[in-house]
Amino acid sequence: MDPILNRWLDNRNAIIVCLAACLLMVLGLVMLASTSLWVEEGKEYSLLKKQAFFAVVGCGAAMFFTYTDYRTWRRFAKPIYVLAIFLLALCFVPGIGKEVNGESRWISLAGLTFQPSEPSKIALVIALSAWFTHYKAEIKKFRRGFLMPMVITGLLLGLIFFEKDMGTSACLAVAAFAMMFVAGVRTWLLGLAAGAGATLLGLVVYFNPNRMARIMAFMDPDNVEAQRGAFFQQWRALLAFGNGGVSGRGLGNGAEKHGYLPFAHTDFIFPMVGEELGLWFTLGTVFCFLMLAVFGIAIAARSSDLFGRLLAIGLTCSIVVPAMMNIGVTTAVLPNTGLPLPFVSYGGTNLVFTWATIGLLVSVHRHTELRVRRGDRLLAQSRKSIRL
Repeated sequence: MDPILNRWLDNRNAIIVCLAACLLMVLGLVMLASTSLWVEEGKEYSLLKKQAFFAVVGCGAAMFFTYTDYRTWRRFAKPIYVLAIFLLALCFVPGIGKEVNGESRWISLAGLTFQPSEPSKIALVIALSAWFTHYKAEIKKFRRGFLMPMVITGLLLGLIFFEKDMGTSACLAVAAFAMMFVAGVRTWLLGLAAGAGATLLGLVVYFNPNRMARIMAFMDPDNVEAQRGAFFQQWRALLAFGNGGVSGRGLGNGAEKHGYLPFAHTDFIFPMVGEELGLWFTLGTVFCFLMLAVFGIAIAARSSDLFGRLLAIGLTCSIVVPAMMNIGVTTAVLPNTGLPLPFVSYGGTNLVFTWATIGLLVSVHRHTELRVRRGDRLLAQSRKSIRL
C-alpha cells in the first residue's frame, strides 16, 4: 500500500476532526468580519482582530496538548479540578467577579477577563476520567461507581448553575452522563439521576419568571406579544433564515445584524450564516459538527485504555452538545438559552479552550496510534525470532 495512503488511513480520525474545526473557525472569522462592523461604531474590525489573536493562541494551545501525552493529565486531575472550583468561586467575589447582562459568568484578573466555565469543562472531563480509571474495579458499586462521580460533577455544575449559566451546566451534565454510561455505571442509577436532574431543572425553570416566560413564548411562537418579548431573538433568527433562503443574500448583505437581532456576532451568529450565505453553508456547519462527533467517538473507540476512552468521549461531548443546543435554540427547536456556537461565535475564552479540547482529543489518537505501531513492531519481531 502507498505509504501516504497508509498514513492517511491511520490518522484519518484526527485529520478530519482538525479539518472540521479549522473550517468552522474560518467561517466564524468571516462571519465576524461581516457582523462585528455594527457592534462598535468607530472601531471597525476590532472584534475581528481580537478573535484572530485568540485563534492563534487557541491553535498554540491545541499544538501543546497534542504533543503532550494525554496520560500526563491523569496525575494532575485533583489539582486541576480544585483550580477549576476555585476559579468558578471567584465569580461570586466582589471586585473580581464581573456581571454582564445579569449573569455572573466572568472574572477579571490582572486586566484579563475570561469565563472560568470554559476551562472547567476540561477539568471535569479529566477528573471523571481519572476517577473511573483509578476505581475501574468498583464502577458497578454504588459509592465509588456512582455517588462520588455524581458529587464530583454536581459540585462543579452547581457553581456554574448559580452563575446563571444554565446552558453550560446542562451541556456538562450530558457529557458527564455519557462518560458514566461508557464507563459502565449501572443504567438504572443513571436513569434515576437523569430523572432527578430533569425534575430539578423543571422546578428551577417553573419558579424563575424569566425562564418560564421563555418556555411559554417557545410554546406559542405565533403570539405577537411573545415575538416582541421573550421570543424576540428567536423570531428575528427565523426571519434571518427566511431572508437567506437557499443561496443567501450575499456576504455582508444581511439585514438582521443592523440592530434587529441582538447578539448577532455571538450566540446568534448561526442565523447570520443562514441569511448571508444560505442553506448550504448552514448545512455545512451542521455537517462539520457531525464529523466532530463521529470521528471524536471513533478516537474514543480506538483508544486502548479506559482513561483515554472516557477522555475522548467527554471532550467530544463538551464541543458537540453545546453546538447542538445553540443550533437548536437559533432554529427555535429548543427554548432560548445563552450558549455560543463553538469555533464560530465571538468569544476568546471559548475559542482558546475549545481548541485545547481538540488538542487533547488528538493527543488520545496520536498516542494510541504510537502504541499500536509499537505493538505491531514487537509482534513482527517476535514472529521473526520464532521462525529463526
